Amino acid sequence: MAERKGTKAITVHEAKTQLSQLIERACAGEEVIISRGKTPVVRLVPVVEKPIERKFGAMRGKARVTDAFFEALPEGELDAWES
Repeated sequence: MAERKGTKAITVHEAKTQLSQLIERACAGEEVIISRGKTPVVRLVPVVEKPIERKFGAMRGKARVTDAFFEALPEGELDAWES
Protein backbone atom coordinates (compact mmCIF):
# COMPACT_ATOMS: atom_id res chain seq x y z
CA MET A 1 0.00 0.00 0.00
CA ALA A 2 1.40 3.40 -0.95
CA GLU A 3 1.48 5.91 1.87
CA ARG A 4 0.88 9.61 1.39
CA LYS A 5 2.95 12.15 3.25
CA GLY A 6 1.57 12.51 6.80
CA THR A 7 -0.22 9.16 6.55
CA LYS A 8 0.67 6.18 8.74
CA ALA A 9 -0.49 2.71 7.68
CA ILE A 10 -0.86 0.19 10.50
CA THR A 11 -2.41 -3.26 10.92
CA VAL A 12 -5.47 -3.97 13.06
CA HIS A 13 -3.33 -5.88 15.55
CA GLU A 14 -0.91 -2.96 15.92
CA ALA A 15 -3.83 -0.56 16.24
CA LYS A 16 -5.24 -2.58 19.14
CA THR A 17 -2.00 -2.34 21.06
CA GLN A 18 -1.21 1.30 20.19
CA LEU A 19 -4.65 2.91 20.12
CA SER A 20 -3.87 5.75 22.55
CA GLN A 21 -0.76 6.75 20.61
CA LEU A 22 -2.63 6.55 17.30
CA ILE A 23 -5.38 8.80 18.63
CA GLU A 24 -2.76 11.35 19.70
CA ARG A 25 -1.14 11.23 16.27
CA ALA A 26 -4.49 11.67 14.51
CA CYS A 27 -5.35 14.63 16.75
CA ALA A 28 -1.98 16.15 15.86
CA GLY A 29 -3.01 16.09 12.19
CA GLU A 30 -1.60 12.79 10.99
CA GLU A 31 -3.93 10.54 9.03
CA VAL A 32 -3.74 6.94 10.22
CA ILE A 33 -4.92 4.13 7.94
CA ILE A 34 -5.76 0.79 9.57
CA SER A 35 -5.43 -2.28 7.35
CA ARG A 36 -6.35 -5.95 7.39
CA GLY A 37 -3.28 -7.47 5.86
CA LYS A 38 -2.50 -5.25 2.88
CA THR A 39 -6.07 -4.02 2.45
CA PRO A 40 -6.84 -0.60 4.00
CA VAL A 41 -10.18 -0.70 5.84
CA VAL A 42 -10.51 2.46 7.95
CA ARG A 43 -9.03 5.93 8.33
CA LEU A 44 -8.46 7.38 11.81
CA VAL A 45 -8.95 11.15 11.78
CA PRO A 46 -9.96 13.62 14.52
CA VAL A 47 -13.59 14.63 14.92
CA VAL A 48 -14.15 18.26 14.03
CA GLU A 49 -17.36 19.48 15.59
CA LYS A 50 -19.48 21.66 13.39
CA PRO A 51 -20.75 24.77 15.16
CA ILE A 52 -24.49 24.86 15.79
CA GLU A 53 -26.16 26.96 13.14
CA ARG A 54 -28.90 29.22 14.42
CA LYS A 55 -31.79 30.10 12.19
CA PHE A 56 -33.63 33.35 12.77
CA GLY A 57 -37.31 32.70 13.46
CA ALA A 58 -36.89 28.98 14.12
CA MET A 59 -39.20 29.19 17.16
CA ARG A 60 -41.85 31.30 15.41
CA GLY A 61 -45.30 30.00 16.33
CA LYS A 62 -43.96 27.51 18.90
CA ALA A 63 -44.15 29.74 22.00
CA ARG A 64 -46.98 31.89 23.29
CA VAL A 65 -46.87 34.94 25.54
CA THR A 66 -50.12 35.65 27.35
CA ASP A 67 -51.20 38.98 28.85
CA ALA A 68 -50.09 37.67 32.28
CA PHE A 69 -46.50 38.06 31.09
CA PHE A 70 -46.90 41.83 31.04
CA GLU A 71 -48.54 42.13 34.48
CA ALA A 72 -46.51 43.47 37.40
CA LEU A 73 -44.83 40.90 39.64
CA PRO A 74 -46.17 40.39 43.16
CA GLU A 75 -44.28 42.52 45.75
CA GLY A 76 -42.47 39.54 47.35
CA GLU A 77 -41.19 38.25 44.02
CA LEU A 78 -40.27 41.73 42.84
CA ASP A 79 -38.24 42.30 46.03
CA ALA A 80 -36.40 39.01 45.46
CA TRP A 81 -35.38 40.11 41.95
CA GLU A 82 -34.28 43.55 43.06
CA SER A 83 -32.17 42.48 46.02
